[in-house]
Amino acid sequence: MTRQPRLSSQSGIYHVMLRGVNRQQIFEDDDDYRKFIMILHDMTSPKDELKRPLPPRCAFYTYCLMPNHVHLLIQEKEEKLSKTVKQIASRYAMYYNNKYEHFGHLFQDRFKSEPVESYSYFLTLIRYIHQNPVAGRLCQRVEDYDWSSWAEYTNAPNRVSAICAVATVLNRIPLDELREQVHTPLPKAQQVLDFDRYRGIAPTEAVIDFLNSAYHVKDPKDLKTYPKVQRDEILQAALDFGAGINQLSCLTSISTYIISHAGVRP
Repeated sequence: MTRQPRLSSQSGIYHVMLRGVNRQQIFEDDDDYRKFIMILHDMTSPKDELKRPLPPRCAFYTYCLMPNHVHLLIQEKEEKLSKTVKQIASRYAMYYNNKYEHFGHLFQDRFKSEPVESYSYFLTLIRYIHQNPVAGRLCQRVEDYDWSSWAEYTNAPNRVSAICAVATVLNRIPLDELREQVHTPLPKAQQVLDFDRYRGIAPTEAVIDFLNSAYHVKDPKDLKTYPKVQRDEILQAALDFGAGINQLSCLTSISTYIISHAGVRP
């Protein structure tokens, strides 16, 4: 079967997931986690052969390293996403294979990515990525996990280098508000960023739950009465979530023309 081309992001921001082949563990000890974060640091602060600074290859807003997969919220800078992520994966795979005398692929052949076009979805990703260890039952609280970027946001003592563009995020949302959102668990129906949950259009029940949980829309048909800017933001977030245009039209009684021409992704 022919691979589908990656969706391109007009914002240059993507959610990326790298997963161990056959879901195998990719981090065996603390030094492995530190090595991966050091590689991420090298992407944001590269140097030439003479150790002179070069323009950043990318920017990171959020990351989380889980035992068998990695989540990155990344923005393209000097090079395309695919080149940056392949460099990250190949450098870590070389380290891992040498350390553990491992042979064969470490990561699944093709990393998974999705474009991030709306601010609301961007915030959802920050919540989702930081909540991953709690959802995976690796810890009870977001701040208890050592291998995510949350410590950078809270200025908590951290065992690794800071690599994320935290100030950019906090210029848009106060830390106290972000902290409250990050500590409020996303509903199960909104856990769509595992990439295995939905292929194609999200189930109607999940879309309804998303509208209710994320925007307190009790009845999707109420969206017709919302101010245009607010309506368009919610519709765009629903499309980012995985809803289809025709599906949203049936749920909201808003025409497909308005949905596809209201500043949302067609």
